[in-house]
Amino acid sequence: MKIELNERSPYLFEIPKQDAMNVPALVYASKEMVDAIRHEEGLRQLIHMSQLPGIVKAAMAMPDIHSGYGFPIGGVAAFDWQNGIISPGGVGYDINCGVRLIRTLLEKKDIDLHLESIINRLFQEIPSGAGGKKKKLRADLKGVISQGSQWAVKKGYGEQRDILFTEDNGCMPFADIEHISKRALERGQHQLCTLGGGNHFLEIDVVDEIFDAPVARTFGLFEQQIAVLLHTGSRGLGYQICEDYLKAMQKDNATNQRSLPNSQLACMDILSPKGQAYYSAMSGAANFAWANRQMMTHYVREVFQAALNISPRDLGMDLVYDLSHNVARKEQHMVEGKKQTLCVHRKGATRAFGPGHHSLPLEYQQTGQPVIVPGDMGTASYVLCGTQKAMEETFGSACHGAGRVLSRSAAKKAARGRSIADELQEKGIMIRYRGRSTLAEEMPDAYKNISDVVEVICQAGIAKKVARLRPLGVIKG
Repeated sequence: MKIELNERSPYLFEIPKQDAMNVPALVYASKEMVDAIRHEEGLRQLIHMSQLPGIVKAAMAMPDIHSGYGFPIGGVAAFDWQNGIISPGGVGYDINCGVRLIRTLLEKKDIDLHLESIINRLFQEIPSGAGGKKKKLRADLKGVISQGSQWAVKKGYGEQRDILFTEDNGCMPFADIEHISKRALERGQHQLCTLGGGNHFLEIDVVDEIFDAPVARTFGLFEQQIAVLLHTGSRGLGYQICEDYLKAMQKDNATNQRSLPNSQLACMDILSPKGQAYYSAMSGAANFAWANRQMMTHYVREVFQAALNISPRDLGMDLVYDLSHNVARKEQHMVEGKKQTLCVHRKGATRAFGPGHHSLPLEYQQTGQPVIVPGDMGTASYVLCGTQKAMEETFGSACHGAGRVLSRSAAKKAARGRSIADELQEKGIMIRYRGRSTLAEEMPDAYKNISDVVEVICQAGIAKKVARLRPLGVIKG
């Protein structure tokens, strides 16, 4: 059934509050995107989001919207901290799946002759694929879960500066291992410093266009610069935490006859014991993900230094920013002219905090935070910066990627008889992967045009374009 969307302003469409909706539903999109979005199951999920208790302002979706479990991918919803809910389906299975952008002092010409060697070494050093494990690495899970990136740096995996340029300094403070099941801990025990499968990747990119020179300088970016993009999350530990709490909340909701439009939206009052237990476990998974990305950053540095026979100083491999896109956080925002404490769910959406926000590093106080938007492995990725308008309209949120247009099964069907690896090679992109099916599922045709998605966000004013990155080498699971 087609759902009508009313144009509220250019690049913003609305489903007015009606029937069981507690708030309206908003979608950031272009007129060209709207026809496809009207038929998207994710739009129905957005309406269901709007019916949850304690939601404030609106249920929102970014232009990369597509169907997910519970909330749509690209969904943003904020709930009153005192009277609202928290939902594992509003966070997702891959808790704190996130993107990390690492810059270097190198130019493309500096690595042209070494690219294959670097890609091969990275592929060997950092396990990928769904079951990937880091050999001889057994995690101190209590330290990882309570301290996140800070644990990794204390153990020698990186620098103090890395922590300063990670959201929340790489650690959510309410994590407690006591709220995480034995099964979840077992799944995470050997998965630190692993990439995983699906849409996770490690990419060597070149900066091929600068859109805002002053902000790019602040971020340390310049044309023809070599950069690294890293996209992964909390692996099996986060997946199991989501599974555990979904089942527990679904059972509780059924027992207490909580009326929900879909059982995938299972939830608890934020301040209830079970709600707080999930928040604590989710925070632990978020910390695991930050430690995971931090440790991989350490090995990426080592590989570049060894392959190029270069010193850390000459390499200049510094973290631009690390940001997550599957987390619920306690935040304060202005709602109807008043500051309100909220639980902000961003599922397949990312923070885009504007200039002056207290959580940003001093260097980014004037620019707003870096917003990293990866595209598919065959086109481009973008670096944006957050704006004050995002703070006013979207709880400081923006899109997290291109968004799928083909399901994984549809992508595999479309890839039959094709060699996606050869197609990428013809574009000058070196690819390493564990599973042929993953490559088919993640082929460029499976995703929306990243430039169109980014254009919507920027025209809507909730982020500004800073730079574009083009892939040279990609590692997939």
